[in-house]
Amino acid sequence: MKAEFVLLFAVTASGLLGCIAHRTDSPKPTRMMTTRLGYPETAKREVVDDYHGTKVIDPYRWLEDDNAAETKAWVAAQNKVTYHYLDQIPERARLRERLTKLWNFERYGIPFKQGGRYFYSRNDGLQNQSVLYVADALEAAPRVLLDPNTLSSDGTVALSGYSISEDGNWMAYGLSASGSDWNEWKVRDVRTGADLSDHLKWVKFSGASWTKDGKGFFYSRYDAPKEGDALKGVNKFQKLYFHKLGTPQSEDVLIYERRDQPDWGFGGHVSDDGRYLIISIWQGTDRRNRVYYRDLSRPDAPVVKLLDDYDADYRFVDNDGGVFWFYTDLKAPRGRVIAIDTANPDRPNWKEIIPQAAETLKGVNLLGEKFICTYLKDARSAVKLFSREGRALGDVALPGLGSVGGFGGRRTDTETFYSFTSFTTPGTIYRYDVTSGASTVFRAPKVDFDSPRYETRQVFFTSKDGTRVPMFVTHKKGLKLDGRNPTYLYGYGGFNISQTPGFSVSMAVWLELGGVYAVANLRGGGEYGEEWHQAGTKLKKQNVFNDFIGAAEWLIAKHYTRPDKLAIAGGSNGGLLVGACMTQRPDLFGCCLPAVGVMDMLRFHKFTIGWAWTSDYGSADNAEEFTALYAYSPYHNLKPGVRYPATLVTTADHDDRVVPAHSFKFAARLQEMQHRLGPPVLIRIETKAGHGAGKPTAKLIDEAADKLGFVVRELGVELAP
Repeated sequence: MKAEFVLLFAVTASGLLGCIAHRTDSPKPTRMMTTRLGYPETAKREVVDDYHGTKVIDPYRWLEDDNAAETKAWVAAQNKVTYHYLDQIPERARLRERLTKLWNFERYGIPFKQGGRYFYSRNDGLQNQSVLYVADALEAAPRVLLDPNTLSSDGTVALSGYSISEDGNWMAYGLSASGSDWNEWKVRDVRTGADLSDHLKWVKFSGASWTKDGKGFFYSRYDAPKEGDALKGVNKFQKLYFHKLGTPQSEDVLIYERRDQPDWGFGGHVSDDGRYLIISIWQGTDRRNRVYYRDLSRPDAPVVKLLDDYDADYRFVDNDGGVFWFYTDLKAPRGRVIAIDTANPDRPNWKEIIPQAAETLKGVNLLGEKFICTYLKDARSAVKLFSREGRALGDVALPGLGSVGGFGGRRTDTETFYSFTSFTTPGTIYRYDVTSGASTVFRAPKVDFDSPRYETRQVFFTSKDGTRVPMFVTHKKGLKLDGRNPTYLYGYGGFNISQTPGFSVSMAVWLELGGVYAVANLRGGGEYGEEWHQAGTKLKKQNVFNDFIGAAEWLIAKHYTRPDKLAIAGGSNGGLLVGACMTQRPDLFGCCLPAVGVMDMLRFHKFTIGWAWTSDYGSADNAEEFTALYAYSPYHNLKPGVRYPATLVTTADHDDRVVPAHSFKFAARLQEMQHRLGPPVLIRIETKAGHGAGKPTAKLIDEAADKLGFVVRELGVELAP
């Protein structure tokens, strides 16, 4: 496939931190446990909604208005309390120093070849943003093609995506400011490094795909939002356009829109032979989609509806003339590969090329006339090869238990690149020879971390309903199972997103402190295909929380830890996970770190792209789904008189994915319920940052040091001299 990259944020354990607590029955109280904190006074207002006959109060609704002066004053006051607290932690400076030292290692992105040139990113260690390079040969001295660090003084402008033309001479690239999902796209001459006048605005959830002649590209955008609504207004009516090189955006040609379908979004991709525009039509976060196409060899060709039943996930892989290969989970929840002849597209004529396997198929590419298929086997990667006819050709040998990414390129390519990472090994880039099957190291990072001292085990525990759930557990070799080990449990459990092994600098620091790091592969994710995903959605969402609670109980039962030594964390949907579990089982955890979480489950669909999540969550507009949502919504299930664990909520002022109002309202209500005694409830609100994508290295280090400092101080961790 062509070199088209959209750098999407995936929630990972990169924010890994830790905490240690004394036993709750210990005669020695933990530090700061009963310190009186001067929380800002948060006004309560009488707001009551009627949901299908149920009256629901929402006293902090006013915090949803991020432009209001009183909201800005509240944010400033909360940050003042939070940073005053953090500034008094003497260990924080040491933690930041160690994090900075460990973060300072050379990191490479996965290379790809286009138009006879190689393109890849590199970060020398502490650069706020990785730099994009181009080279005439793989081992030739590269030159800088785009350095985002020069675009802002604080590193808050990030490269969000880019696409290289067929001849390698032009690059369309998107920029995101302060972490927003809104992108502005420009065009750069790869030969000279100079930008053209092209400037595209209000692009969101889109890449760019060049025509084969390099005269322009397809992309999707929304209409300009109303004044003041850019970061919170609902995103509807996306449109697919063609942009001709060297022309203003006002002259872009509208290719496809659906005025009768406000929730439809469009992704346009030009097939490698340049013949077809493949239009994938998405609707929210549902993996099901539609696929239309247009014959680009005919200027007047209509858009043809090829797959219009919205019954499965279809991903275009490649084509041989009018025969299209697709990945699909139709009648195969773990995925398979089929061929559709567009001249005879009726379903009885479809041909299965690669059948469903025991493992979950996650990605397919056609390289060197071979299908390279990436699978998940119990949440760890495996790579298999098949002929064009579907005959098994063996496996790609991997270095161990971990995750792979990459294997991009065209069907005629004989080389490709992939990365491999594990919980104790940072991403190593390999060159793979498709003809010989040999893998050789292209770049291997050198990190100040003694990885041989640590080990990862995969265990399985039983959830509340008897479901067998996997979990990765990483710690120092020779760990004593005495129930006293500080343990950090991370989870996500949603949107078919799989949690696979991966290296984290913060995780490495936690392991050095003697901590145990556990990642639970909860239902709602994609580890075992669509059935596993659906088992954690809508009316079954409680399964996800039961799985996470089950993971915690297993770690305690197996004497890894105990409740007062157990921290839980997650971001985005994982922030919801933490919020729901700490409200349901506050006795089970010693420390909670919900990040950029979806905390108000009754109103999430009223902001930006939140409506798209109803495919996983359901909607309060539906009576049955309202009952399920209301039963676990973190904001609504906080109760007075309950002693909640020490909590540090984190969010950012430019988060237009999960708007910060979720965290604002949750923190305000948690402070009200916890009041001024008991473990602290703090909210850290980052400025000039968003949901997480593109966050500069300096901000990542500061946030990691603040989180780790918070739990170290509150739960009594003593750092070694």
